Amino acid sequence: MSLRHLAASSRSQVAPFAVMDILARVDELRAAGRDVVSLCAGEPSGGAPSGVSARAAAIHASERPLTYTPALGTAELRAAIAAHYGRWYGLEIDPARVAVTTGSSGAFLLGFLAAFEAGDRVALARPGYPAYRNILAALGCEVVEIDCGPETRYQPTPELLDAAAREHGPLAGLILASPANPTGTMVSRAELEAIASWCSANGVRLVSDEIYHGITYPDAVLDQHSPRGVCAWEIGGDSAEESIVISSFSKYWGMTGWRLGWMLLPEELLGAVDALAGNVALCPPAPSQLAAVEAFSPASYAEADAWVAQYAETRRALLGGLDELGWGPAAPADGAFYLYAELGSQLERFGDSRAYCRELLESEGVAIVPGTDFDSVSGGRSVRLSFAAGSTAVTTAVERILRFQRA
Repeated sequence: MSLRHLAASSRSQVAPFAVMDILARVDELRAAGRDVVSLCAGEPSGGAPSGVSARAAAIHASERPLTYTPALGTAELRAAIAAHYGRWYGLEIDPARVAVTTGSSGAFLLGFLAAFEAGDRVALARPGYPAYRNILAALGCEVVEIDCGPETRYQPTPELLDAAAREHGPLAGLILASPANPTGTMVSRAELEAIASWCSANGVRLVSDEIYHGITYPDAVLDQHSPRGVCAWEIGGDSAEESIVISSFSKYWGMTGWRLGWMLLPEELLGAVDALAGNVALCPPAPSQLAAVEAFSPASYAEADAWVAQYAETRRALLGGLDELGWGPAAPADGAFYLYAELGSQLERFGDSRAYCRELLESEGVAIVPGTDFDSVSGGRSVRLSFAAGSTAVTTAVERILRFQRA
């Protein structure tokens, strides 16, 4: 009797996230005694606001039992998140519409599961965050990548969505990120209104990734009355609360390892997400939830804003030094903390961005990410550099990059 061949499922055959592989190599090099400057991860160097850390320490010292919380998060934290939307966007949010998740990654998984059927076509911009594509593919959705270049500031438009629907068939969803990873570009209020109206008119679920809200720059803000970014629920009309809004504590508040994110959910998805969350993860991390309430204190906002001011200085210096680097066209980086640029003449020497990044890490100890993570078609020409690590790290990295390119 022959045994059935056992193998990984076909749905699990997604591309690995190159950032994680590079981080693993960074750890190996550092363990071997190498001095490595890592600009590959979108991880703020400052960490959590001091009030959040102090509250976490107090919770630990009290030795209180850390039990399961409700599947969608504690009532205290959901209320605090709802109040945040009043503070930043002037929105009155029912805390019952807030779902706390295990990072924004947990929100993507739960949101996609609740909103889309296997076989549904879901559109997203290319270049874009690879986890969207990979999670959707693992769930059996058909990913429709929209080639978004500098002419649309790397963001989708109703015209591009019309073209995608004509070519691929009716869409069920659109993932929109503003500010976006890897480009940092944003959509204006008018652009978001046009996209949301198109989605509503065509029966398309809009998923608005707003995890970089708050990390924006005065010289790049498209709406002066919305300096932190425009929330999809701000725009009014039927299209507003049909959308899923996803955000996180990881970026503006620097709480990457705390693994907390959240969603604002349409009424019709609340029960589904609650049931899915209880089965997938039971609840988000209890100690993180208890401490994260302090993220919404005036002192925590002030600390986070101070970090954003430092990102702005680093960004200004980095954009000002592009000519010296000799790279090609770069995205304008309206928000977030990334520089996404073509390699220009360096492509003649190295062939593609993967080879360039590999050699740069091994020879100079500088870790940046090839664009192939974000764009499977043209990403071999580009790299992403994160300036979340701070000005000292970026200055050192640029000096080493220049030395590398002159060698």
